Amino acid sequence: MKKRDSAVVIGAGLAGCEAAWQLAALGARVTLFEQKPLFFSPAHTSENFAELVCSNSLRADGLLNAVGLLKQEMRELGSLIMKAADETKIPAGGALAVDRNEFSRYVTEAVKNAPNIRVVREQVKKLPSEGVVIVAAGPLVSEPLASEIREAAGGALSFYDAAAPIVSAESVDMSEAFEASRYGKGSDYINCPMDERQYAEFYEALVNAETAHVHGFEDGSVFEGCLPVETMAKRGFKTLLFGPLKPVGLRSPDGTRPFAVAQLRREDAQGRLYNIVGFQTNLKFAEQRRVFRMIPALKNAEFVRYGVMHRNTYLKSPGLLNEYYEMRRRPGLFFAGQITGVEGYVESASSGMLAGIFAGCDIAGRQRPRFSRDTACGALAAYVSGYSGSDFQPMNINFGIMNTIDSGTRKDERKREISLRALKEIREIARALKERGLG
Repeated sequence: MKKRDSAVVIGAGLAGCEAAWQLAALGARVTLFEQKPLFFSPAHTSENFAELVCSNSLRADGLLNAVGLLKQEMRELGSLIMKAADETKIPAGGALAVDRNEFSRYVTEAVKNAPNIRVVREQVKKLPSEGVVIVAAGPLVSEPLASEIREAAGGALSFYDAAAPIVSAESVDMSEAFEASRYGKGSDYINCPMDERQYAEFYEALVNAETAHVHGFEDGSVFEGCLPVETMAKRGFKTLLFGPLKPVGLRSPDGTRPFAVAQLRREDAQGRLYNIVGFQTNLKFAEQRRVFRMIPALKNAEFVRYGVMHRNTYLKSPGLLNEYYEMRRRPGLFFAGQITGVEGYVESASSGMLAGIFAGCDIAGRQRPRFSRDTACGALAAYVSGYSGSDFQPMNINFGIMNTIDSGTRKDERKREISLRALKEIREIARALKERGLG
């Protein structure tokens, strides 16, 4: 392969920043294009990079959980996103949550100060016709570039995504709430309980509330992993009790288990803002105030951000991309982030990390490492490139898409063995990159 010393990365979200960081670490000269602040998508408001649009949680952080394993794999490979998350984390029980503003600021400063990265604030409307390019434009890609991608890829799919509302901590009635994490793992959440009557009244109001019309989504397709709370509720009276309002693992101060519990998770290090966990919604703003204030602890809630619905676009990646996140019909053109069909902040950054490593090896004239399905990041790449069904949809990392272990041990022990096996492979890859002067 012809040696090239530069690359273009389009988009400074989590995937784009991680891709640029990995490329730069491998010696490539990187031009990173970001359209903000000249143009903002419907869901973005900050000029900083790696803006967290929906939740501020990067989910579970232990090796018995697949996303916890994925995060550790990324740490082993020098991930900027994981370094930023670890530096800006805030209490969240067994999850890794961050102060979203500090997180974004940390990533922005690191990227802008990296010696091999040049940032260009400009909207890219056409795909570069040659060279190493990583498209990490995100699921809210602007229409001019989306048109270019559709032409190159032969079509794209779209799905809804939704953000949960955020309330001020001082407006929560703590006489109706209590602080605790599930199963006694700290006290990092504010829990807003409801008895059966209160839940029944809330449920009726929720399923009959007026939703906002979002132009362009008349087909009604909603990605299963991002269902609005009102859509979920319409599946049945008890559905929410097994979802965002589940009381399992929580006890009120008097020792009883509530009938239903809405959890609030901290948004910032100071604990001034909390989001309503799992309450992504498309209700009109006035309806959000009316319905969500029926939860006793939120009866005086001050909404500092309402829930919103926006469009996400992703490729029909199986058959289009290979396991390197590279377009099969055009070597050197990589994609990264949710546009590839991975779902979630960590998964998006992981795809950017791998795309950056693969492209960086190409530029250095070295062999690309191979990440097997024994690893979480390799399993995601295999899912995106090799899913054989007809209903390809975005996917979070899970142990089900990784190679399993037939050890006859209990489930938790088997997960631990899978994680340890994965980290062994990842450390060998990281060591090989360093030995070749690439890390």
